[in-house]
Amino acid sequence: MDAILAVTNGLSDFILSTAEQPWVYLLVFICCTVDGFFPPFPSESVVVGLASLVITQGVPDVWLLILVSSLGAFVGDNLAYAMGRGVGTQRFRWMRRPRSQKAFEWAGYELEKRAASLILVARFIPFGRVAVNLTAGATGYSRRRFLVLTCISAIAWGSYSVGIGALAGAWFKDNHLLGVTVAISVAVLLGFIVDRIISAVRGSTPLRPRPEPLHPRHPDRQGSAVAEADPETEPLASA
Repeated sequence: MDAILAVTNGLSDFILSTAEQPWVYLLVFICCTVDGFFPPFPSESVVVGLASLVITQGVPDVWLLILVSSLGAFVGDNLAYAMGRGVGTQRFRWMRRPRSQKAFEWAGYELEKRAASLILVARFIPFGRVAVNLTAGATGYSRRRFLVLTCISAIAWGSYSVGIGALAGAWFKDNHLLGVTVAISVAVLLGFIVDRIISAVRGSTPLRPRPEPLHPRHPDRQGSAVAEADPETEPLASA
């Protein structure tokens, strides 16, 4: 708990010191992009923390913050998709951990049933979005549809994150540091709650047995997914 508080306070101080810098938007873009394929990176915390200063200090520009955070989220999600298509979901050690593999299996199962809604919702789940986006790429989900869905989800996520921060800033407008700290804490807490809910649902959802790990697939000329390693694997149903 002490470590979490120390990180939160340190991030709050950093946000306060950089809010008026011209390069803060580049920082937001990088954070949101990296967070698309590296879950521990605190993009929500950065966006929400900066947004809490909009009401009290007038910086950064709220519309530019939404635009940059949404663009970074969109780029990050599509980089994760490209990674999934290129290397699958087995290449790195963290991918082979039991929790990661369970998340990938669940994502693959849900993508076959409700791909559109899953991709839209996953953007709001810190690790969930990485699992879903990597799996979408690995299973050959339509790139064109993925682009459209992640564009929508990124804009919704950017607006949502800035909205939470601005609301917290309005509540604590007489104390900038407290407003930033509360905004970051709320963002982390909401992400944790959503992750727990999804984990509970995932644990109660029966998964179809897969004879082989997920492998990258490549679309044929008609856009259908064809498995390279296992020709008997069912193609992913578009949603």
